[in-house]
Amino acid sequence: MAALQAQSLEVTAVTLLLGLMMGGVLHRSHFCTMGALSDWVIMGDTTRLRQWVLAISLAVLGVGALSGWGAISPLNTVYAADRLPWLSYGLGGTMFGVGMVLASGCASKALVRLGAGNLKSLVVLMVMGISALATMRGLPAVWRVQYLDPVALALPHGAFVGQTLAWWTGWALPLSWAVAAGLIGLSLGLWVLKESAFRQSSNLWAGLGVGALVVAMWWVSGVLGFVPEHPQTLEPVFLGTASGRMESMSFTAPVAMWGDAFMYFSDGSKRLTTGMVLALGVMLGTFVSAQLDGSFRWEGFSQTGDLALHLLGGTLMGVGGVLALGCTIGQGLSGLSTLSWGSFVAVAGIVMGAWLALKWQLYRAERLA
Repeated sequence: MAALQAQSLEVTAVTLLLGLMMGGVLHRSHFCTMGALSDWVIMGDTTRLRQWVLAISLAVLGVGALSGWGAISPLNTVYAADRLPWLSYGLGGTMFGVGMVLASGCASKALVRLGAGNLKSLVVLMVMGISALATMRGLPAVWRVQYLDPVALALPHGAFVGQTLAWWTGWALPLSWAVAAGLIGLSLGLWVLKESAFRQSSNLWAGLGVGALVVAMWWVSGVLGFVPEHPQTLEPVFLGTASGRMESMSFTAPVAMWGDAFMYFSDGSKRLTTGMVLALGVMLGTFVSAQLDGSFRWEGFSQTGDLALHLLGGTLMGVGGVLALGCTIGQGLSGLSTLSWGSFVAVAGIVMGAWLALKWQLYRAERLA
């Protein structure tokens, strides 16, 4: 047990370090999924969109390599299931996409902005956390379980592209995962890098940095934090994760868990998870980065209408992030890195929701003008 506690502490320390690094990278590079979609829809600029796709490409290749070598298995992740709750994923993704536009950024962007002094993001995170917690455990959770989650498609050949490829070809699962990841990851990377104007150090650093940190977190959770046989339960366990399974980066549920722990920590059942540590690390990493480059500024709401939109956006992100099993990082990077079929549905919903909200904002701005 002493060795297990030491290993848990090591996992927590390395996770915090990765969170600090993620905060610094996100702050300095202005990496933002909502911003990428906004640039693309409104201005036709794909620079930040290519940063996001480059991060996906590296994350896919990294997880494919780790899976091919047998270091980890996506079957041990939260994305592994024999059913695809397409209604929850699609509706949740759409709600999250709309919400992140109304709230001026997704969950990770809100953490970054809060670390740089933006108190509007604090309001967004608080509302998002409350609505996410309610969707996980409150009255909305009852509706979710009864009416949304049962609407699903069977996945007889597995929840991942690699499993489907193994069924088609008869290859061993590690080989199928590596091949699928190689084909998809390299294709995405080639699309990104074919644009000569994109091949600048700042753009490459943003995409590769975020993608590498997602892969690093998979290694921490699946290798560093893996215990083949717990001394008490005699079962395999992944230390520190909220689900008890292998996890990478995601921020909607961890923000909710921080609120839950703040209110009910004394009941003795609460524990610090890797997701909670990552969220804290991102905020602290941004704070350090903002202090070093002199960009830290206190900001707040100046108009009631702006407050209303951010409250609505935070609510939609909290509910949508739980329904979709992740945010733009949890599904848009961590989930896609495993090539989960459900992640494709959730991310399509996020993109659709963001597109609808951005078009509404354009229409509203034109009417006001």
